[in-house]
Amino acid sequence: MGATSNRELARQLGVSETAVRRAEKAGRIRREADGAWDLATVKAAWASNTDQAQQRPPRSSEATDRLRTMKPVPEAAVGAVRETLREHGEPVSAGGMTFMQARTANEVLKAQERRVRLQRMKGELVDRAKAVAQVFKLARGELPAWRLPLPAVRRGVLQAAHGRAPRDPDRQRLPARLLGEGAGATQ
Repeated sequence: MGATSNRELARQLGVSETAVRRAEKAGRIRREADGAWDLATVKAAWASNTDQAQQRPPRSSEATDRLRTMKPVPEAAVGAVRETLREHGEPVSAGGMTFMQARTANEVLKAQERRVRLQRMKGELVDRAKAVAQVFKLARGELPAWRLPLPAVRRGVLQAAHGRAPRDPDRQRLPARLLGEGAGATQ
């Protein structure tokens, strides 16, 4: 049985129409006298002119099925895409996600990433760990200024509540080595 067109021959050989035209132009395959293709003659010529080492292996039905089945997408990824679309002001459907929505979210995320990278290069962004360390360092330096002295009456009440004897404001504590065994001396 013969094929009448390049397209039909390409379909029967499992190649592209361009490959058939190029093979005919190069003289690797020939038409019959009536202009049709003899499929058996063309297949034999095609096989003799084809280097099998350079050919792709034929697809099995299992490989085709594997390509058709889609991997499940983690819900966290879908949620991140929805959140990005909401931030960007795009409508988000409650059901499935379209390819265009996912692509839009990808483009938005890439733009945000580029903006952050540019800000970091310009020096507009600072390292979070360094900033937190600096804030704590400054807070420790300011802490003594925030410790306000309590009035003597309140101080005595608090000390008594915690089991300490109220101190006499006129007494000064001196080191024990200067006093011997006493805790303080009167001026």
